Amino acid sequence: MATDVRLLRQDEWNTWYDNLLRAFGGVDESPEERGLWNQLSEYDRFLGAWDGEDCIGTAGAFSFRLTVPGGASVRAAGITGVSVAATHRRRGVLTSMMRRQLDDIRSWGEPLAVLTASEPVIYGRFGYGIGTLHVNAEIDSHRVQLSVPPGTDDVRLRYAAPADVLDVCEEVYARLVPGRPGMLARQPDWERLALLDPQREREGASPLQCVVAERDGETVGYTRFRVKPDWHQSSANGTVIVQDLEGLDAAACAALWRFVLDIDLTSRVIAHGRPMDDAWQYQVSDIRRCGIQTKDSLHVRLVDVGAALQARTYQAPLDVVFEVEDSFCPWNEGRWRLTGDGKGASCARTTDAVDLSLSVRELGSAYLGGISLTALAAAGRVRELRQGALAEASLAFGSAAAPWLPHGF
Repeated sequence: MATDVRLLRQDEWNTWYDNLLRAFGGVDESPEERGLWNQLSEYDRFLGAWDGEDCIGTAGAFSFRLTVPGGASVRAAGITGVSVAATHRRRGVLTSMMRRQLDDIRSWGEPLAVLTASEPVIYGRFGYGIGTLHVNAEIDSHRVQLSVPPGTDDVRLRYAAPADVLDVCEEVYARLVPGRPGMLARQPDWERLALLDPQREREGASPLQCVVAERDGETVGYTRFRVKPDWHQSSANGTVIVQDLEGLDAAACAALWRFVLDIDLTSRVIAHGRPMDDAWQYQVSDIRRCGIQTKDSLHVRLVDVGAALQARTYQAPLDVVFEVEDSFCPWNEGRWRLTGDGKGASCARTTDAVDLSLSVRELGSAYLGGISLTALAAAGRVRELRQGALAEASLAFGSAAAPWLPHGF
């Protein structure tokens, strides 16, 4: 089939977006949502696949900066809006778009590509590996108590209109970004996504509410949430739905979690997309009543193996030779010697003996420090050819803070 994959023109965006929405079920969005996504779209980084005059495929790549272990902010392409019309499936459209996209990302000098997957089975064949996980929770707030750290009672909480405190909330977020791999440095206007509050997504819940945490006149945290009222026979059985909850320190976080767990006329707190090491999990009185589930989040692809591996630091010294398989991006294939520690790293081509053999997909999974090379080896995805190399590399690739993607794109 002759398919024309090319950059999107601005006057084609509505057609492109209509096809994307149809691929994801065909439910229309509010003018506010649609307008914001239009504004955020980067036309020189968005692709359309065309069959004659019909748009039959979509894919985009936002220009992001992603925190990696060590705190560096690394250029990354945020893959978004990937779809193929149901009339054109299994004809190579997706492969053509992925091919063009990764070639473009390489030409832009961006060492990483990242995405969230509606269907995780799709992207492994293009070299993406699951790089971060997150926690979803449904907490029985009638039966779960929180043990809070010293200083929690010194934190003042107050309600505020979400738009009125957006700037100070963004300041809190920006201060947190360097401390956790996987977080995105928000570009201008991206903060507005947090304020989108379409009626169709509330499902009977309130409009978005916000509470900020303050200490000595400084904002040290915030939460955005909705409340869904409900009554079971004669008792209140409402639900608090947490959208965001961030704090600069343990006391601020605890004060905010205690608040959402104690809201009147509610008995349940739902929080999705939380970090794997979120502190509240170690403060609750009964973790079994918190409905913990784990889900894949950010999928990571090393577009330039050498540049990506030397962009981060390593929590223990290492000197290891990888044999990398990457049939989709053959410029990455071959042997790479990685040496590094907590101060920096270098990664270059080598002909030295191989220590570890793996595909670029496993490197993507291990890159942010949340998935261990040891676990991947146990799954048969990494081969150790020098005794001790696996333990050395697995320790070095780890991260003190669990990597986390705070919001989708």
